[in-house]
Amino acid sequence: MKNFYSDLGKSAFWKSGLADVSPLNVSDIYKKKWDIGENWQIGTAGSCFAQHIARHLTANGYNVLDAEPAPSGLKSNEHQSYGYSLYSGRYGNIYTTRQFRQLIEEVFSDEPESPIIWEKDGKFFDALRPNIEPNGFASQVEVIEARAYHRERLRELFLEVDMFVFTLGLTEAWIHTDSGRVVPLAPGVVAGGEEAQDYSFINFSYADVVSDFRRAMTVLRENRNKQIRYLLTVSPVPLTATASGNHVLTASTYSKSVLRAAAGFLSERHGNIDYFPSYEIITNPAARSTFFASNLRSVMNEGVEVVMKTFFAAHPPKVTTAKANPVVEGASSDEDVQCDEEMLEAFGK
Repeated sequence: MKNFYSDLGKSAFWKSGLADVSPLNVSDIYKKKWDIGENWQIGTAGSCFAQHIARHLTANGYNVLDAEPAPSGLKSNEHQSYGYSLYSGRYGNIYTTRQFRQLIEEVFSDEPESPIIWEKDGKFFDALRPNIEPNGFASQVEVIEARAYHRERLRELFLEVDMFVFTLGLTEAWIHTDSGRVVPLAPGVVAGGEEAQDYSFINFSYADVVSDFRRAMTVLRENRNKQIRYLLTVSPVPLTATASGNHVLTASTYSKSVLRAAAGFLSERHGNIDYFPSYEIITNPAARSTFFASNLRSVMNEGVEVVMKTFFAAHPPKVTTAKANPVVEGASSDEDVQCDEEMLEAFGK
């Protein structure tokens, strides 16, 4: 007797689609919505894991924009420490869709709000990207001028980009109470400890994540002549720490579940949004956690290679001399990316 499952393919069943398949070869897990055009200009942002994606896209011939390249006098091995060569802008890690939305709104505002400035030991930090100057700025004026230049360069980026790759990382964040702006790190981790009372903790809901991303899309659409396509991913990296009051495991599960559900919903409802399952590839039970380093958080580069192999099976490299894995083999992701969330480990008892 035939039923609704009779004519489904192997990938529809757990045994034939997963248990009997090598976790190193799951290329059929992703069905792309569209081809990436030969001349598309690509922007990247998001949590730490997004840095891997940007690096691999560039190495495989895709036109990944860099709106704020490092100054010529800065040594290449110091680029990432100063927020360069990580993403398409010098905005550091953007962990939440609220942070992304607010950045877009600031870039296209005729009267952007003044920067939130933290001070520590006579040095000054842009609270919205506190790690771009490891030793801080010499004055508040320098912070203001750097922020203005940042907005100028990002405006060009968002006006030029054809596709934007965004990796959703966290739902937990800290909000400046008076302005409502989200900062990527809690005050006091890098600087700003004396202003901690001016911030409150928030754990964004599914509805928050969806509405914030849609609002960012709306602002971009209102300021451009053509539509942007978005490729969404969810970082498989668990939380370093949680301020929710819950166990870090349940807090991490909540965060990733909300982000995965939101990304899927956005992809289903919008023709210009595609979802790429890097989260599922790394957390695949068939891999038996072998894609994670011994700390059970950092993704081994072998795992990143499987993710990108799956991506390039659908979107072939644009150059014949593409690099399959432009990172150090055997290393874990935290050796190849700047992930300021990991600074929270220093506060563990």
